[in-house]
Amino acid sequence: MFHLTTMDLRILLCFSFAGGITFFLIPSIVEMAAKKHLVAEPGSRTSHEKSVPNLGGIAIFIGFIISYLLFLKTAYFPTFQFLLAGTLMLFFVGFKDDITHISPFKKFFGQVVAAWIVVSFGGIRITSLYGFFGIYEIQEPLSYMISMITVIGITNCFNLMDGIDGLSAGLAILASFTFGTWFYLAGDYDWVILAAGLAGSLFTFSYFNVFGRSNKIFMGDTGSLTVGFIMSVIAIHFNQVNLNPTIPNHIHAAPAVSIGILMLPIFDTLRVMIFRLARRKSPFDPDKTHIHHHLLDLGLSHLQATLVLLGISLIFIFTSFLCRNLSVFICLVILFSMGIFKMLITVYLARRKLKKRSAFPNA
Repeated sequence: MFHLTTMDLRILLCFSFAGGITFFLIPSIVEMAAKKHLVAEPGSRTSHEKSVPNLGGIAIFIGFIISYLLFLKTAYFPTFQFLLAGTLMLFFVGFKDDITHISPFKKFFGQVVAAWIVVSFGGIRITSLYGFFGIYEIQEPLSYMISMITVIGITNCFNLMDGIDGLSAGLAILASFTFGTWFYLAGDYDWVILAAGLAGSLFTFSYFNVFGRSNKIFMGDTGSLTVGFIMSVIAIHFNQVNLNPTIPNHIHAAPAVSIGILMLPIFDTLRVMIFRLARRKSPFDPDKTHIHHHLLDLGLSHLQATLVLLGISLIFIFTSFLCRNLSVFICLVILFSMGIFKMLITVYLARRKLKKRSAFPNA
């Protein structure tokens, strides 16, 4: 017979409190944003057709932080204060960008500072490449550099994937649940609570984001930057914990598995940036070349496109765990080959449909 332990109850309560706080906050935020005209306007680079408040990140952040503080024993989790400091930094950077505008340089500088806080002070660092290209333990300067690039990179991946209803939040919920489940099986309960708090806030936000009518809301940069930042910290910790081969459910190819869990935002962001650079454009210039835009071109609704991409993400996650005992290199080859195949099929179908529309505009 199933029996809930005290820790199980704390995890469930953290998830529920985060979701409940977010649920009660969002209607007030929507009302305030509408009165102050703090909304995202439709345009050539966006996929929505009417003005929508874009401060959902405030509710996500508050729901996550309050529930986490309530159910985490911070005395046993010294990384928390630095994680909180970095998250606050990106919260205010995103908030500034949502209500007015912030230059790309200042936005990037804020990400660098947040990454530096958790890497230098919080000890969230990648210290081994698990034999990738024959490299295991890495020197401290290189460790700092790779760790900061990882934090900034994953943060931007979630920021850039926030293009259609439910996508960025849905991908983060899947990743939080996957990482959280593994942490639970490994007995790393403080990090389970972290993942549960984030998932709870995002779960409630997704309801308003996808199905909301009068209270529809976007997460904005306030949400996508903070969510991406927290996911990057979780991914790095996942890799570091797996350096100990004696832990329960040890994963040999942990770096590849963590990339597989986050494969969709990572692969699509790399693809889009490479294509922009090939066209001699800034890799940060927004456009409609993301995979979700191609799915919309195929005639899918926001919800349908999001469900398709979440299904693809689940396939990546499942595949990465099947490959968990292979070498990091082989696992990455498999994952990126799948990503390239998925991209080619989607882009081909989208272009074929656009050509058909051009040939038969009244069809």
